[in-house]
Amino acid sequence: MAALRFFYVQVLKRGWSVAETPYPKKVLHLPQVLSQEEVARLIDAAEFPFHRILLMTLYATGARRAEVAHLKISDIDSQRMVIHIRRGKGRKDRDVMLSPKLLDALRVYWRGLKRKPTDWLFPGNRWHTASHPVSTKVLWHACQQAAERAGLEHKHIHPHTLRHCFATHLLEAGADLRTIQMLLGHRDLEETTIYLHLSRRHLSATGSPLDALPIRGEGEPTQSA
Repeated sequence: MAALRFFYVQVLKRGWSVAETPYPKKVLHLPQVLSQEEVARLIDAAEFPFHRILLMTLYATGARRAEVAHLKISDIDSQRMVIHIRRGKGRKDRDVMLSPKLLDALRVYWRGLKRKPTDWLFPGNRWHTASHPVSTKVLWHACQQAAERAGLEHKHIHPHTLRHCFATHLLEAGADLRTIQMLLGHRDLEETTIYLHLSRRHLSATGSPLDALPIRGEGEPTQSA
């Protein structure tokens, strides 16, 4: 585009209008979404307990991998049953639900730590004792390894896949788009509407016109005149 602008302005000596410049249409690729049964298989296939709690947190909150990695102990509010996401994308804070099942799993994880952290919920290094949070690469590897062990490697699963699953499964369960937008931290509702293309409940709400045709079924004899 810069080369085209240079050609118009410098070579042709003509004016350049951004508003009148044609841009190629952006291709919309629908994200990969797992069924709830596949998400359960993925979590159960985690190689280590630490990987398991990371996968559960990703799916239960719909948070981005960096947001999960940077969770602090103080962000878990068991009184109000919410998790505080601090300085997410766009440096914005938001709250998401704290699943009772996730809370129980976090308590089991906490009791299993030999050295209790004082700041980060998921500390770095192999012993989880570092003064810095776990690397986002660990969350990526947790997804990759669990997918392979669960026989789901062909699905190309990564941490953001669980975010897509979170939103789609909420929509299928009856949550409204505005609520999902707030939970995901989307700036624009249009970003959230992509999950309408993925929700089985919305896709099956309208029947195919084929079902209304008076055609014979497979194996039925053809009626003669």
